Amino acid sequence: MKKDEMLQLAKNLLYKQPNMASFLANAAAFLNEVLDDINWVGFYLYDGKNLTVGPFQGKVACALIELGAGVCGTAALKQETIVVKDVHAFDGHIACDANSQSEVVVPIIVNGMLFGVLDVDSPTIDRFDLKTVSFLEAFVALMISLI
Repeated sequence: MKKDEMLQLAKNLLYKQPNMASFLANAAAFLNEVLDDINWVGFYLYDGKNLTVGPFQGKVACALIELGAGVCGTAALKQETIVVKDVHAFDGHIACDANSQSEVVVPIIVNGMLFGVLDVDSPTIDRFDLKTVSFLEAFVALMISLI
């Protein structure tokens, strides 16, 4: 399925969600269905001080991440997408699932303010190519437009 088709499917799914919990839960479930070779996908939400785990698909996750800590905290602090080919080479990586080998984190900025991050892990080193990262950034942009 092409990027535009997947984004249209996501839009059709997400625009009718009754609240933020169902919106984020279905967003994570959708990504879990359309992305291959991943072992965790979900959201960490900014509470004004730290990132706290939100809706996700995968094994039990770290509940709290400080800004600047790990890949998620670094992406949130810098407010930029971070792609890590090999998480074991990322200084300060937080290992919630020992099977994770690569990771991409896309910050979610709403009205100029940090809302949280989308975090996707894979059990394969160098899983996230430019095409996948572009799709995830477009997905986050779609989410922001629907919030």
